[in-house]
Amino acid sequence: MDDVDSSSASSGSFPKYLEHLSGDGKAIGVLTSGGDAQGMNAAVRAVVRMGIYVGAKVYFIYEGYQGMVDGGSNIVEANWESVSSILQVGGTIIGSARCQAFRSREGRLKAACNLVRLGITNLCVIGGDGSLTGANLFRKEWNGLLEELAKNGEIDKDAVEKHSYLNVVGMVGSIDNDFCGTDMTIGTDSALHRIIEVVDAIMTTAQSHQRTFVLEVMGRHCGYLALVSALACGADWVFLPESPPEEGWEENMCLKLSENRAQKKRLNIIIVAEGAIDTQNKPISSEKIKELVVKQLGFDTRVTILGHVQRGGTPSAFDRILASRMGVEAVVALLEATPQTPACVVSLRGNHAVRLPLMECVQMTQDVQKAMDERRFKDAVKLRGRSFEGNLKTYKRLAMKLPDDKIAKSNCNVAVINVGAPAAGMNAAVRSAVRVGIADGHRMYAVYDGFDGFAKGQVKEIRWGDVGGWTGQGGSILGTKRTLPGKHLESIAEQMRSHSINALLIIGGFETCDRIKQSASGTKRRVFIIETMGGYCGYLANMGGLAAGADAAYIFEEPFDIRDLQSNVEHLTEKMKTTIQRGLVLRNESCSVNYTTDFIYQLYSEEGKGVFDCRKNVLGHMQQGGSPSPFDRNFGTKISARAMEWITDKLKGSQGTGKKFVSDDSICVLGISKRDLRFQPVVELKKETDFEHRIPKEQWWLKLRPLMKILAKYKASYDVSDAGKLESLGHHHTTSHGEPAAI
Repeated sequence: MDDVDSSSASSGSFPKYLEHLSGDGKAIGVLTSGGDAQGMNAAVRAVVRMGIYVGAKVYFIYEGYQGMVDGGSNIVEANWESVSSILQVGGTIIGSARCQAFRSREGRLKAACNLVRLGITNLCVIGGDGSLTGANLFRKEWNGLLEELAKNGEIDKDAVEKHSYLNVVGMVGSIDNDFCGTDMTIGTDSALHRIIEVVDAIMTTAQSHQRTFVLEVMGRHCGYLALVSALACGADWVFLPESPPEEGWEENMCLKLSENRAQKKRLNIIIVAEGAIDTQNKPISSEKIKELVVKQLGFDTRVTILGHVQRGGTPSAFDRILASRMGVEAVVALLEATPQTPACVVSLRGNHAVRLPLMECVQMTQDVQKAMDERRFKDAVKLRGRSFEGNLKTYKRLAMKLPDDKIAKSNCNVAVINVGAPAAGMNAAVRSAVRVGIADGHRMYAVYDGFDGFAKGQVKEIRWGDVGGWTGQGGSILGTKRTLPGKHLESIAEQMRSHSINALLIIGGFETCDRIKQSASGTKRRVFIIETMGGYCGYLANMGGLAAGADAAYIFEEPFDIRDLQSNVEHLTEKMKTTIQRGLVLRNESCSVNYTTDFIYQLYSEEGKGVFDCRKNVLGHMQQGGSPSPFDRNFGTKISARAMEWITDKLKGSQGTGKKFVSDDSICVLGISKRDLRFQPVVELKKETDFEHRIPKEQWWLKLRPLMKILAKYKASYDVSDAGKLESLGHHHTTSHGEPAAI
């Protein structure tokens, strides 16, 4: 299948493709170390397949560093099929162990001997900061270790020359998201899924009984999981190691809980990170909190400790895509490394994979702990990075309401409306907008049933308490219709006048939704053909394909013909003759008028006779249903809070001047572009949009398309021009326009 990638390099020079890099004669060792995390297998799979694709040998190193020290059957060459069907498996198939031996030079000497005998001089380490620090030390000592081995006669002199340096690339697999320099570590999103499932389940039982729940989540030194799950479920109170509660918190917390009860809120949720402390660095345990609530308020209070459940289960789509992208990037980084290249770690910024110096990130991660030990808590929050700081600020704004007399009134009215198809996460966005607006002193109005409702005057004031408990609800509580405002403009203008609305926040747009729930495994020689939604936009089919390890994904943005279909069928037939037992084909609903899902299903069924059988499934509206994922809740919450702040700034700017806003930049769309959150005037967007098909003229994710093909064993052209630069950690604090889009 020819894949012509038209996107040129960002530098404006000739794009650099993967074909320019060769792995011939190179050997890569891949290991997972430290605590396991969901998505590690996806990373291992990507490293193995990408390594084989570029012509390198790839070795599994079983049981982490312990296996490297023990050698023998712990270091085994991997082939393409070794990593088949592991994408959807949690944990790590190559095992992980804590290793004392590797901490001593003696242990590292044995490890070096085992690697050199197999010619392995490239290491890909998937683990936490401890594992990565160990790898870096090993890299520094490498030459000395080899010389010592040659002196002892364990390897010959030529080997010292030939394998004189070791390249190290790290990927962070840790559910705590406790590593500086990356927005998300592998496993964090899946752990959040587990936590949110539990919270959603607890909410139903707690509401039946009017209970208070204290939920303890993992994170000995890092409060990310606690903070984000508190944001995602609208918890009443959260305890984090980086940001201990102020003196007298016991009274404040009990006051807030009893106020919520008085407002008819039937349940209270308190989230505690296992490493929570007070300002004197004394631990705050979930039991202590329970005792306090029972003693002061007499509320029926239960403690739930989540423990290792958070590490378990299948990895989320986000983690699978993240780990696959990181794995591919890691191999590219190893191929490009020279003796002068410092050990790097592959990480995520906005929606970009970048490389950062490993030791700078480790140093910064350790600085956070140091700041906490020295009770410099403001510094600790800052060092954790933009994403953490932003989450904390948003949580505080949405959880704590100032008394009415303390809020400066702006005398502005702001309305919130949902339009387009319902999308999971919309309600979180509405809650966030309403509360930020009220905190900014505006009077907030809700418009029911989209532009239809607006024209009919279905506009009501909405207060702080009205949006409680909205974050976890699927669909759209305000109601949404797919009518455009065109034919109602006059009546809408009339409504805006009569309610004197100064600003309107619209949540919705070209149909979007991030819920692909499909995995075909455990069946014999079967090809699944799945149709996804998305109108003309192939994002769901493409990213779903990457997350599920699909063999092909047909999308509107990349035209295909009968020859492509034929080559895909042949490719699948070949694949089914190996030990691989399943195939997965995704088709976007509008990718082609004539090559329908039925047509493709019939073609595959006929051509695959005797080798595999076919099943088809049209996912339909199930993709819009269900409760929103943690990512959607948070993204909705944060982007909406940011939009509301922008509205407040604009309203302040026009106040007292009596001027009306009609400039281009008073109508903007907010979203992620590369690494930044950007407010883009609609006028500008018009130039970049294909209105007939309701998609952007340029789709950023098309760059990831070759990844899916490479990992499914097709030859594809992959542009690696953006990848080669090692960035410094400071780089992400300043961006050209907009602000970092940390999730």
